[in-house]
Amino acid sequence: MNLDEYKGLPCDNEQSYYYFMNDNLFNHININPEATHVPNGMEPDGAKECAAYESLIDSMGGVDLQLLGLGYNGHIGFNEPAEDFAKVTHCVDLQKSTIDANKRFFDSADDVPKQAYTMGCGTIMRAKKIVLVVSGADKADIVAKAFFGSVTPQVPASTLQFHPNVTLVATADALTKIPQ
Repeated sequence: MNLDEYKGLPCDNEQSYYYFMNDNLFNHININPEATHVPNGMEPDGAKECAAYESLIDSMGGVDLQLLGLGYNGHIGFNEPAEDFAKVTHCVDLQKSTIDANKRFFDSADDVPKQAYTMGCGTIMRAKKIVLVVSGADKADIVAKAFFGSVTPQVPASTLQFHPNVTLVATADALTKIPQ
């Protein structure tokens, strides 16, 4: 169960998460392709695709191990800072900071999709175990906010403070701002 997918990118686009997962993982391991799932970024009806994906996750018994990265603004998946924590898989408008961070993968910032389908924080929090991987000194401030600041949808990763089984895997420089 892949975490997310850009809305509007076909599976054969090298920047789609479908393409990335197949090219970098699934094509190199012994896994039945029918056992791999990525939201359909080409489904124009966001509500339909997100409900279908959430239903698929539920039908599989949920997520056993959720692997996450951490965005500069505290996003996990594509759950951007917001007024509320998104409960389920949803279509999100990507913030400028996320588009700017991802433009290195595209020819220009104009080519970065402006929306994505992503598991909501509620879906992520139902995972049995979560591993969050963070690297770089430029993430030190957000690591401190996410794990030692207030739990707020303005820092979506802060919700992980309430999960009973989270492992943070981080470089030493990403941990330089955590309280001692």
